[in-house]
Amino acid sequence: MSSHTPSRTVAVIGGGIVGSALLYTLAHRGVDAVLLESEPSLGLAASGTNSGVLHTGFDSTPGELETELILRAARIRPGILEALDVPVIHTGAELVPRTDDDAETVRALAANAAQNGVEVHIRESDGTLLVPGESVSDPVAFTQALAASAVAAGASVELNARVTGITPAGDGLDIEIADGRRIRVAAAVNAAGLYADEVARLVGDDSFEIYPRKGEFFVFELPDGQTLDRIILPVPTKRTKGVLVFPTLDGKVVAGPTAVDLDDKEDWSVRTEAREEILAKAVQQFPALEGLEPIASYAGLRPAGRDCNYVIGRSEKNGRLINVAAIRSTGLTASLGIADYVAGMLPELGVSVGDLRPPTPAAAAPQDGPWWQRTARYRSQPSS
Repeated sequence: MSSHTPSRTVAVIGGGIVGSALLYTLAHRGVDAVLLESEPSLGLAASGTNSGVLHTGFDSTPGELETELILRAARIRPGILEALDVPVIHTGAELVPRTDDDAETVRALAANAAQNGVEVHIRESDGTLLVPGESVSDPVAFTQALAASAVAAGASVELNARVTGITPAGDGLDIEIADGRRIRVAAAVNAAGLYADEVARLVGDDSFEIYPRKGEFFVFELPDGQTLDRIILPVPTKRTKGVLVFPTLDGKVVAGPTAVDLDDKEDWSVRTEAREEILAKAVQQFPALEGLEPIASYAGLRPAGRDCNYVIGRSEKNGRLINVAAIRSTGLTASLGIADYVAGMLPELGVSVGDLRPPTPAAAAPQDGPWWQRTARYRSQPSS
């Protein structure tokens, strides 16, 4: 038997970094909003299994929506991270050319960065590209801090709340949850990550398809208390940015990711062959890893779009559903820019959106161990 809960103005479907950034932005712009997350906690999918690197957009294609939102987020994010006490290490990044072709790529990347207004330098001694603005965060802490601040500002979060139906209801939508509850909203934002296409299908929208692109990572502990003080970037290819080597906030070193296209949205395993695929490249980037055994590994499934990227806009099947889909590996970086962009769409649906207010401080839930262990541990548990 279904029951109605009190109406909210906007429902955000999906509790990853993008959904949490949306909830934060809406709550701090005076919009009555609820976040619906199907899992028992926030950030248990792609948002909790990435690199944690906050990119500057130096290598993003000028003029694309993805690039615009990465750059927009870079203007919004620093004050929020500081106010919410989200841990970040400002490491900077370097890209070392090893061949003449690499050197040509570095020069092209520097020109690209200039077009995007991002500071980079080429070191004269060896042609290394230096990107001082790149940093490393805790993506789970970031996700949870945004949501906690949103709740403190008046929003609400519903966990274990899988959306099973979306139906028109007057000047709004009825959102049905798996446990039978229904929520009446003026608009809904579909930020469901790997399952955004399935949420869109609930209103008959089959305009895009999401598939999982697996990225596997290996975690190392350097001997004798050594640490890595920068992000080491590879020379990118057209398909992938390649294997990075980067520090974690707790002093470990991570190498990855791979980029393996799958069909199974539930395959969070690390393949046996991934170790060799990553280590050979990682040692070349950072020789200190030679001979070390990984202390942990994890895999993330990035929500890649089939022949599409950054699908953001009102659904053609029901304009009160705004799709925010195919947000791939830059989602962590761009999240607050995406949220700001989507907030700008709501007035045309009759939703009053004010100016962004200062962050509302709130204590996020303490984490059980480092973020890079969290999702791997959760995914390895037998389902009940």
